[in-house]
Amino acid sequence: MQFQINFIKTCWGQKGNDLSFIDAIKGEGYAGAEVNVCSTGGKAGDIVRALKDEDLVFVAQQWLPPKQETPDQYIERLRPNLDDIEVLRPAFINSHTGKDFFSFDDNCRVIEVLNKFSVESGIPVYHETHRGRFAFHAASLLPYLDVFKDLKLTADFSHWCAVSESLLQDQQAILDKIIPRVKYIHARVGHAQGAQVNDPSAPEWEAHVNQFFTWWDMIIDENKKAREPGIYICPEFGPVPYMPAEPVTLKPLADQDTVNSWMLERLKLRYPH
Repeated sequence: MQFQINFIKTCWGQKGNDLSFIDAIKGEGYAGAEVNVCSTGGKAGDIVRALKDEDLVFVAQQWLPPKQETPDQYIERLRPNLDDIEVLRPAFINSHTGKDFFSFDDNCRVIEVLNKFSVESGIPVYHETHRGRFAFHAASLLPYLDVFKDLKLTADFSHWCAVSESLLQDQQAILDKIIPRVKYIHARVGHAQGAQVNDPSAPEWEAHVNQFFTWWDMIIDENKKAREPGIYICPEFGPVPYMPAEPVTLKPLADQDTVNSWMLERLKLRYPH
């Protein structure tokens, strides 16, 4: 069986209230889209129905806006968000899980809620390596992998580059333990001072792009070794303020859609599907 690469479009940064962007997804070479159900609100159902009408994959992003709360209150807020997602029946969930300042035990309780949900709903949950979440730093993630033997991840290593102020040159042994757990890739390129370069096509970022592709190659190789049927990859360069902008005018230094299209073409060349 041939290993299948599936490209997913991010809904992050899509402007307006219409669903016209869905019409272009297939033509652009995407197999589906990732939708943040919480922030999209009532529009989420319309987006998901439009995706499924076009036989496109729906990936749900589980995300909660910041709020002053205890871990117990966070968990209580998480449960209805998961209920909203379950009704929409995504292929899987990309979860922004826990908080970086919760204790290890409290974050474990959050993960247990998501594990229970996944088992009961039959919907896989992949936890994103993201600043502000339990998986905010490469080394600090390792103890969770020891406790949760089946924990699966979404790799967005751009966050770890910003947290560690490096391209993780001195952390390869740690990454080697993490990469086999990755089942979904957010294909955004970061750098030592931020989670998103302004334009990955610019020559000054070539070494950074090459490093990220090296990590993505390793992830794909590990999934092939594990005899997985394929993997999903989402070019995920975001709008301002993720996108660097001019002062005062806040004009973005590059166009989000153009940058994501450039990354998609690079991914297609690297990973024919």
